[in-house]
Amino acid sequence: MNYYVLDTDHLSIFQRQSEPAFSILKAKLARFSPDLIFVTIISFQEQFQGWMAFINKATSVSQLIMAYHELEKIIQYFSTSQILAFDESAADLAERLKHQRVRISTLDLRIASIALSQNAILLTRNHRDFCKVPNLRIEDWTL
Repeated sequence: MNYYVLDTDHLSIFQRQSEPAFSILKAKLARFSPDLIFVTIISFQEQFQGWMAFINKATSVSQLIMAYHELEKIIQYFSTSQILAFDESAADLAERLKHQRVRISTLDLRIASIALSQNAILLTRNHRDFCKVPNLRIEDWTL
């Protein structure tokens, strides 16, 4: 049985319900038990940091209100999701990948390490970077 991990790009499409990729992704996700679909704590970090940066740069009350609303939606989404941790196993894999000179962003490396440590398939549109990670299985469910 395969486990699937949503990379932050797939997760954002699902959360925003942006067409046409959302319809395709939603249909493919519906074919699998929710027990097989996971997100990572790293995706939470990426989304949280993004909205915090927006909040800190907001120049109007309406921007601030909107950003806090989006931040609240992220917290609510993650509170009901199956979240995979960046644990010892993932950290060890991340260090090994660094020593192998896998050149992708630190957060992508952590997401890849979590997926590898769980023997899961990473759902992402970012083939350019994630294909650099040996033995990482990736699929794009937005096509």
